[in-house]
Amino acid sequence: MPSMNEFDLDSGYGDSSDPDSVYSVSQLNSQAKALLESRFPSIWVEGEISNLARPSSGHIYFSLKDDRAQVRCAMFRGNNQGLRFNPEHGMLVRVRARVSLYPGRGDFQLIVDRMEETGAGALQQAYEQLKQNLHAEGLFNAEHKQEWPQIPQQIGIITSPTGAALHDILSVLKRRFPITPIIVYPTPVQGEGAGTKIAKSIKLATARNECDVLILSRGGGSLEDLWAFNEEIVARAIFDCHIPLISGIGHEIDFTIADFVADERAPTPSAAAELVTPDQNAMLQQLKLAEQKLLAEMKGLLQQRQQQLDWLEGRLGQRQPGQWLQLQAHRLLELKQRLFTSQRHTQRYLTERVTALTKRTLQQNPKYRLQHWHKQQQSLDARLHLACQQHLKLVRQRFHHVSHNLNTISPLATLSRGYAIVTRVDTNHVITDANTVEPGNEINTRLHKGSLRCKVIKRLSN
Repeated sequence: MPSMNEFDLDSGYGDSSDPDSVYSVSQLNSQAKALLESRFPSIWVEGEISNLARPSSGHIYFSLKDDRAQVRCAMFRGNNQGLRFNPEHGMLVRVRARVSLYPGRGDFQLIVDRMEETGAGALQQAYEQLKQNLHAEGLFNAEHKQEWPQIPQQIGIITSPTGAALHDILSVLKRRFPITPIIVYPTPVQGEGAGTKIAKSIKLATARNECDVLILSRGGGSLEDLWAFNEEIVARAIFDCHIPLISGIGHEIDFTIADFVADERAPTPSAAAELVTPDQNAMLQQLKLAEQKLLAEMKGLLQQRQQQLDWLEGRLGQRQPGQWLQLQAHRLLELKQRLFTSQRHTQRYLTERVTALTKRTLQQNPKYRLQHWHKQQQSLDARLHLACQQHLKLVRQRFHHVSHNLNTISPLATLSRGYAIVTRVDTNHVITDANTVEPGNEINTRLHKGSLRCKVIKRLSN
């Protein structure tokens, strides 16, 4: 008989090449179970509960059916302990399960790990979609979270005035830090329009700005009961609130959109009250410990000072003041003699130094240096005067030579011989060709002395 590993559903029962191969029913069911569980992932199935059974083992066995078919289901104790409702016959539910087969009977079945009421399933889908959208916008980001003071001056509570959550919060605040003033913003936390009213209370507390921390709270309940805290208007009101806001909604397993947007999420209303207040008993204990430590340090310091005083008194008794003064007087006399000796040596050194400097000064009398420099100055003055005269003579000669050459080629010298320079009045251009002017044109004629303004009467050819 072949082993289980050799079994292949695609090739029929047993080895198709060996018509005599036979498998046991248990082998067939086990192989079919393994095949189903490996081929199908977890799936969601919706249907009506029937044939519900709750044995003492804690497991739940039931069937899911619709108008055309049904399938057996098993939900083991480890998975059904987290159910928020009590499954009943005829209830419409949605389950998440993996496909399997019960080898003992060869029954096809679903192994359920999660069950939701159909209405709750729709809400859960809306919850997940809004959570994803707000997370993408950054409303849950840590950089937007605000710190609240360790010792708040005034606490605001946004909740129903008749709910158990308010009573729990007030009890904790009274026990932990009763001196903190409290303002309650009465707000419906369940039912139609509750989300809008919660958002309105948050905005009111923000506008009044009379608290330095807010608690948004209500007791536990189903997803439908807590749905007001999953509305977008509430999430955006929390995000826009500039006052630190702590959420304490439902039980520890309950998570709402408000919890993710809030500056801090507390698992319960009582835990939220503990978060925002210091424990007065712990503070008193710390103060008592600090007082004891201070007293101990003061006592030790006083003992240390007393020991120092006793030691100084002992030294004073061992060394008589008269002997100490006599010793100091003798030392003073010795220092005085050393000072006089040092002064005599210093005076003798300075006298010798002054004598030597005086001798060197006389040897280097500035009078002789001044006479030598005066003679050098007179010699340099004579040489400078002679050089200036020679240079001036040379410059004059070069000037007369250049002036003569310039006068030779100057047009003014030509004019003195009876020539003239003729220019157009309108353009001031020199006229060298009679064809460039017309009768009636005005011209300027520059002579050796003066100029003439003329008008052309007639143009003559050469």
